[in-house]
Amino acid sequence: MERIDDCPSIPARDPLGFKGTFGKVCVVGGSCGDHPMIGAPALAARAALRGGCGLCAVAVPAPILSAVLGIVPAATGVALPSDTQQKLFAAGCAQVIDEALVNADALVIGPGFGHDEAQRQIVIRLAGIFAKPIIVDADALRALALTPDFARDLKAPIIMTPHPGEFTALANALELELDPVNESTRDIAAITLAARLGCIVVLKGAHTRVSDGLRVWKSPHVEAALAIGGSGDVLSGIMGSFVAQFANKKSAAPLDLFQVACLAVHVHALTATRWSLTHGHAGLLPEELADEIPATLAQLRGELN
Repeated sequence: MERIDDCPSIPARDPLGFKGTFGKVCVVGGSCGDHPMIGAPALAARAALRGGCGLCAVAVPAPILSAVLGIVPAATGVALPSDTQQKLFAAGCAQVIDEALVNADALVIGPGFGHDEAQRQIVIRLAGIFAKPIIVDADALRALALTPDFARDLKAPIIMTPHPGEFTALANALELELDPVNESTRDIAAITLAARLGCIVVLKGAHTRVSDGLRVWKSPHVEAALAIGGSGDVLSGIMGSFVAQFANKKSAAPLDLFQVACLAVHVHALTATRWSLTHGHAGLLPEELADEIPATLAQLRGELN
């Protein structure tokens, strides 16, 4: 195990770049029916754009698409087909999502998505066929945990972003006895799950841990303002944005997915800390968190005093 102390620096932004230079993110999430989830995919898309990607598509069930685009009109909308009971039609969704992913550099899947059978099929399929990095978050993690032998289906480069409850569900499905809560065991918990799955694990919480199974980075940040629903959606959006910009061959000096995950966690927490300096440690709204990201990036690049 190698403990990493330093977080990567934010790469410089190409002044001659265009929207294609800065990558495209696709967010798949949202749900309708009796318990609609509209805000989660919108927050992830908003954070991706605030994080600097050039383009963002948001794929959500057709009945909620207009509401999502009303929150984040800068995104491109993709309507996922659903049946008369407003449940997703998995086969139809596969074709629509495949078309949306043709030029995508990163996929974020899970915010507000639900984990019924159709969602489970979609998550497993994408984890097995998509060649670019996937950020697996929220309900997509639960969908994996509900799939027998899910580890064998993971072929894509993946960053998982579980909170302790989601982490425990994944670990239990793999018959791993790991404690993601106790501060003394969080390092080994993140490392063990990452090694078992061959992916990057971001174990969220105070002093978030990031591991690729060999390296582990402990975030220095503890910010109570982040204890609000939606902050995780913002993190997944930042992560997707940074993957699209900094972890592809178009980058002058590409970062690996471990480095990207560390940088996203750092920017997410630093943004909340900046907000708390003038507002205190409670009351941060996730949309405010997303909208503060550009100022944090400018500060890290030395563009602000």
